[in-house]
Amino acid sequence: MSYKEIRTYYSNILDSLNQGALKTAFDMLQGLISVTHSHSHQSKLTEMQETYQYMLRYYVEGMSDPLQGQIYTNLCSSAYEMADHILHSSLYSGSPHIFYAMQRNMSVQPDETATYIRQIQGSYDIEDFTRYESSVDLLFNRIWSTAFLSDNDLIPIREALRSKDFPTSAKCQIVSALLLGLQISFDKAKMYTLFDAAHVEDIEVKIRAIIAICLTLYIYRNRTAYYPDIRKRLEILGESPDFGRILTMVNMRFILTRETEKVTRKLQEEMLPEMLKFAKKNKGMIITDFSDPVDDEMNPEWKDIIADSNLQKKLEEYSELQEEGVDIMHSTFIHLKNFHFFKNISNWFLPFYINHSVLNDKHNIDVATLESLMQVSFMCNSDKYSMYLSLFQIPEDQRNAMLHQLNSQLNELNNQQALELKNKKCEAESIAGQYIHDLYRFFKLYPRRAEFDDIFSHSLDFHMLPLLKPWFSDPATLLQIAELYLRKGYFNNALPIYNQLISNDSIDYMLFQKRGYCKQMTDDLAGALEDYLRSEMINPDSKWVIRRIAGCYRALKQPVRALEFYLRFEKLSPGNTSILINMGHCYLELKNFDEALNYYFKADYLDSKSQKAQRAIAWCSFLTGKFSQARKYYEKILESHPQTHDYLNAGHTEWLLRNFKKALDYYVQAIRSESDDFNKFAELFKLDVPDLIQAGVSPSEIPLLLDWLQYFRQ
Repeated sequence: MSYKEIRTYYSNILDSLNQGALKTAFDMLQGLISVTHSHSHQSKLTEMQETYQYMLRYYVEGMSDPLQGQIYTNLCSSAYEMADHILHSSLYSGSPHIFYAMQRNMSVQPDETATYIRQIQGSYDIEDFTRYESSVDLLFNRIWSTAFLSDNDLIPIREALRSKDFPTSAKCQIVSALLLGLQISFDKAKMYTLFDAAHVEDIEVKIRAIIAICLTLYIYRNRTAYYPDIRKRLEILGESPDFGRILTMVNMRFILTRETEKVTRKLQEEMLPEMLKFAKKNKGMIITDFSDPVDDEMNPEWKDIIADSNLQKKLEEYSELQEEGVDIMHSTFIHLKNFHFFKNISNWFLPFYINHSVLNDKHNIDVATLESLMQVSFMCNSDKYSMYLSLFQIPEDQRNAMLHQLNSQLNELNNQQALELKNKKCEAESIAGQYIHDLYRFFKLYPRRAEFDDIFSHSLDFHMLPLLKPWFSDPATLLQIAELYLRKGYFNNALPIYNQLISNDSIDYMLFQKRGYCKQMTDDLAGALEDYLRSEMINPDSKWVIRRIAGCYRALKQPVRALEFYLRFEKLSPGNTSILINMGHCYLELKNFDEALNYYFKADYLDSKSQKAQRAIAWCSFLTGKFSQARKYYEKILESHPQTHDYLNAGHTEWLLRNFKKALDYYVQAIRSESDDFNKFAELFKLDVPDLIQAGVSPSEIPLLLDWLQYFRQ
């Protein structure tokens, strides 16, 4: 049976167990045993099936069995574990997957985990760092590639984690190895060892362990309920006064990883070019079809949420993102992970320390720069190694000059951070941010990353996990998470939290505003309107809410109600051209063309450069048969940043004025503005056919004109 077929069989078993279809899972396990010849599991499977049948009979006969829940839990966990064991034993010898290749490589190494731990301690004590790194690497590979750790493995690992003399960097690597192994296969022994690591005094080890626990609970969220000891260990860990704060901070940091790819694109496509040239002016928006009446501007009153959304300068925005914890360095170091150093899988997770042999092997090493680099909090460990290794790819004289400049800049940065990092909260955030970025680098850039499940492709909403919900239950924490989602535009994620925060008797109008905004941005305009109206009842003077209510009514084809609120807004803020134009749109939809034109002209008078007002006047003039007036305004529009619709509507106008040559010229320009795609032009043209016929064009003329354009437009 091929690797792919075995994996498919295994996945189907997990799906059945996740859905609670235990009988189906047993049947599939029986099939997997047969096709993989894993007959050593047969007697255990038979026993499990018999136990389940007895349990079902007791249940149907109404017999009380206080152990029924425990029996069912044990059967489910045993079925998961049996599937895991069969999978790994079947693939061990022939699979090219890195996990099994590493298992085979480690089979020729000493089989005692305690041996590696003794070697680590001994070489570290005598400062033989080359041997120390080799021993740590072997231990890392031993732990992550062992599908199920035995007691012989666990006892020395736990002793090492508890030891105050065992090196911190080695403890960190133990945690990362446990995490990486758990990404391949669930092993309750590895999971419980992570809880041991989360209790150590060393904050770097502790933070890494909590992150690893969160990720493992998320990946195996369907099966962790079958291991009651996990809940017990969480409760014990939760007795620590800072556990809830760390958990919230980790959750927020993982939410921010969603921004990494966006920031990378922004840096490459927007920020860096902005440093070299002035931004081009944005073209005006097409409003001919008046199809987007509800604008998406957040409420300025939500100052804490949108503090970073309207920054004027790109460099200020860059700095703001960095301070918030967004991974701004990823784009810089994407192409600096090809050093031989990163061919070793364990080095992707390695804490940065100045005694590492890869740094000491370099000639003329600048220890001061290394020490400064070690303190930089916004750069992850992986990037620090990349940065220093890359310096030795340039000529020595240039390198020395760069090192001197780099050291000066790093010292300045570190002086600014020194006071912050004395605070344990800031130190924990720095450690968590660096480690999460290290993980991001591995799962996104490691050459064989396709053989691992990319954890960052998941939503990683830890606050939604049943086991972790008790630490995310207070309103202040939930609000903090919801507003991060809202600020970053993840409205579907923010919405259920606002639902949870809003009670039946809630009077917090801001919550209704924010939930309404989330609904608006996810196209639930009716729901948004309901929340905006509830907010308006509590706080009737909010211009932002009044405007959104009007926009929702208009989008829901209720122009009379929309006008009611636009008029209220206009009284509170007279002379707002956007509101005047929207009021004109409402009258246009009500076929009150004269009143619509009055508002459009007023908006044009207040802002003579507003193409939105000019387009509205031109189109309304066209609809009312005032073609000369429409021509006048389309000529003005075409002088500055014309769009496809402008050429198209100008062509319609000339056609109705029977100026065919000019009309055809405008139509040709409309086609060219659509990359000379006649079909796109034709689709837009056909949308206007009812208005053309209403204005006086004969239906028989339309195919003639379109055919002429196809023949002669060149």
